[in-house]
Amino acid sequence: MHEADVIVIGAGPAGENVAGRCADNGLAVSVVERELVGGECSYWGCIPSKTLLRPGDVLAAAGRVPGAAQAVTGTADAAAAFAWRDYMTSGWDDSGQVSWLSSRKITLFRGVGRLTGTRMVEVTGNDGTRRLTARRAVVLATGTVAAVPPVDGLRDVRPWDNRNATAATYVPRRLLVVGGGATGVEMAQAFHRLGCPRVTIVEGAGRLLAREEPFAGEELRAAFQAAGIEVIIGVPLASARRDGDAGTVVTTLADGARISAEEILVAVGRRPATTDLGLDVLGLASDRFVDVDGWMRATGVSGGWLYAVGDCNGRALLTHMGKYQGRLAADVILGRDVPAATDVVPRVVFTDPQVCAVGLTEQQAQDAGLPVRVVTYGAGDLPGAQVQGTGIIGTSKLVIDSERSVILGATFVGPGVQELLHAATVAIVGQVPLDRLWHAVPSFPTVSEVWLHLLEQCGL
Repeated sequence: MHEADVIVIGAGPAGENVAGRCADNGLAVSVVERELVGGECSYWGCIPSKTLLRPGDVLAAAGRVPGAAQAVTGTADAAAAFAWRDYMTSGWDDSGQVSWLSSRKITLFRGVGRLTGTRMVEVTGNDGTRRLTARRAVVLATGTVAAVPPVDGLRDVRPWDNRNATAATYVPRRLLVVGGGATGVEMAQAFHRLGCPRVTIVEGAGRLLAREEPFAGEELRAAFQAAGIEVIIGVPLASARRDGDAGTVVTTLADGARISAEEILVAVGRRPATTDLGLDVLGLASDRFVDVDGWMRATGVSGGWLYAVGDCNGRALLTHMGKYQGRLAADVILGRDVPAATDVVPRVVFTDPQVCAVGLTEQQAQDAGLPVRVVTYGAGDLPGAQVQGTGIIGTSKLVIDSERSVILGATFVGPGVQELLHAATVAIVGQVPLDRLWHAVPSFPTVSEVWLHLLEQCGL
């Protein structure tokens, strides 16, 4: 038996934040991890995917600038990009992250953690089974895994998921990407710019990035097709088969069209990694996202000792939101009086052009019955964008509550617009009135000057 104040199952960013914050404030903390300390984001998600996108971003940015474009005489070096990816993921060695836990006197248990009762966890690892007891809380931070849709033959063709794509050691000659969400579009562009000559995206919905503003997906689709990435929307995948053990994947779409590829990447969404957690012992569903209240406490569990943070609670499948939830849960465990979690979620798709959004879309605001006004402005009309080169595209949009005169949502499309997003997040979370926001003067010539033009359209 091992006893601690707090037991955290899952050592990704969300779990690390809970563990670190509790340990830094004097609690005894144990962490259970079945794979690598650092989790999906560090080794198969955010870090490697953005690292693989970066070479193409730099070349494209230089190619837009007269005087610099002439110096771009070659193409991206995929082998060098993969080597830098290996460095950024520490070669899938988590010893550095383990040292971080040790520096905070956090005990690490390698193995599969499973709830067995109130504040009780059983860990099964290579060295046998151990039983842990938490004096205060157990925190679930197990994340999600890639979902595979029930398409005829799809599992049999051994498709790539996000892990295969971000850990790839070669560039296929033909890549088919199923799914037009963030992972699908980012990996499609990354491999195309690393040298894959034929990339096709198949999205069953009517547009790319279906959860964002319609113009965002359309502008991204237009940019992709202009660059030579084929985009098929509104037609789902019907079947797949592979010719031989390592042969070509042949797929059929719902309209009968056939597409062949060397590799097929399935990026249609995520499902919670909760199946083996023992939630059924507590009367909770074992194959669903863990429902939580605004303080990350699992609903339906008496005593308020069980928490779920990060992707496994389904509130916002983003690393930064998981880290925020982890800090919030830690403060609650520490007995601090903290407000409930905000539902304002910033999100960035790191394609070129980038798609950045926070808060509500226009449709979401209307569905909520809010009085809505929208304003838009083109990125290419900004001097700060024009100095970056030619062919700058993208649109910025604010969704405004016309009665309270505050921003409900913001979307920015264009090269390098991710740095605009935090200002919008602060404005929305802080409910800053537009007439006050007017006095936040953007520098000239920067892309952030778009704020001035958007507010001018509000009559300010």
